[in-house]
Amino acid sequence: MSVDKVKQYFKQFGMEDKVLEFDVSSATVDLAAEAVGVEGARICKTLTFKDPENEDGCILVQMAGDARVNNGKFKRTFGFKPTMLPAQEALRITGHAVGGVCGFAIENPLVKIYVDDSVKRFPSVFPAAGSGNSAIELTPDELYRYSNALDWVDVCKIPEA
Repeated sequence: MSVDKVKQYFKQFGMEDKVLEFDVSSATVDLAAEAVGVEGARICKTLTFKDPENEDGCILVQMAGDARVNNGKFKRTFGFKPTMLPAQEALRITGHAVGGVCGFAIENPLVKIYVDDSVKRFPSVFPAAGSGNSAIELTPDELYRYSNALDWVDVCKIPEA
């Protein structure tokens, strides 16, 4: 199971006990927010995009739960228009199924991981931990560090309050 791989990954940092597993689904922002007990914006969703440079890799962008990808910002940042990976491709490339995709315990060196600035608004966020019923609480800087992100990006728009 992918959540076990994520727990094993966090064991090297003495953080495997921080991985939360729920009796209910946390596969969407709304379900995860309910399971964790926080507002949806604090759920860190991880979206998978096709990488036109390599069909065996992808671009992962970790962002706040209320953020939406801005096509223009994405294209200016990465040089191509965003195209989401189909669920089966996301699983094949990242090793995590949709609903549990995260930037942790990814063995494929062709996966390029980024963190969007939208998560910086919060003291901590809750990304999935490899399954559709798991999460881990991390500060934005921890998210960046433990996901081995390549860079911070600004590719999202955040709804106005």
